[in-house]
Amino acid sequence: MDIRLDDYANLAFDVRDNGVVVVTLNRPAKRNALDAATIDELIQFFTFAPRGGVRAVVLAGEGDHFCAGLDLVEHWKADRSPDEFMHVCLRWHEAFNKMEYGGVPVIAALKGAVVGGGLELASAAHVRVMDQTTYFALPEGQRGIFTGGGATIRVSDLIGKARMIDMILMGRVYQGKEAVDLGLAQYITDGSSLDRALELADRVAANLPLTNFAICSAISHLNNMSAMDAAYAESVVAGIVNTQPAARERLEAFASKTAARVRPNS
Repeated sequence: MDIRLDDYANLAFDVRDNGVVVVTLNRPAKRNALDAATIDELIQFFTFAPRGGVRAVVLAGEGDHFCAGLDLVEHWKADRSPDEFMHVCLRWHEAFNKMEYGGVPVIAALKGAVVGGGLELASAAHVRVMDQTTYFALPEGQRGIFTGGGATIRVSDLIGKARMIDMILMGRVYQGKEAVDLGLAQYITDGSSLDRALELADRVAANLPLTNFAICSAISHLNNMSAMDAAYAESVVAGIVNTQPAARERLEAFASKTAARVRPNS
């Protein structure tokens, strides 16, 4: 796995032996706010990941916060024109689409602020793990701006249109179990969200890569289709994935009753 570390200034990497890569937003003085350069680095890495041997990604933030969203100071200083900021937003969409549709499982380890664009970033991950310090908000309404990185798509898909509108209109903050119950995260831990995310990533990395690719790419595509088109496309994906040679050994283990069985939680 050849990640050219010299190409990155705002992301840090920990490459593990099983193909899990910890990608850390590394602007703690800015609460890991997303400037244009960081978005470019996310695009670069998530373009590389599907064909670079990455089995799973844990996305984390350096310091006390995951991500406080758009770097508002950079945006204010740049004094962008409408078309300039439109292209900024399109770069955000490119980065987050590469995460969601790239086929490599992405697990976000959340802590502290997951706010504005930080929530848009987290919602592009396939699995989100929060700790007890994590809080979610869309403060754009109070800042005089509007979401541009996919909140109207992904956040509303997670929690529903009405709750998303309420979040941005009122500046409402969610945290704790309520955030999990709404769907903003799938896991909550009393300990380190990074440690829990790594446990999940290790489990995911043991799956067959083609199966993970289908789960972390096809499902999002299928949800964008009509029911009839999705049923057809799902059948095609299943035809490819369910007959892959690498699955034969696992299916044989199930048939011979040597594979682990699904059991209820104790």
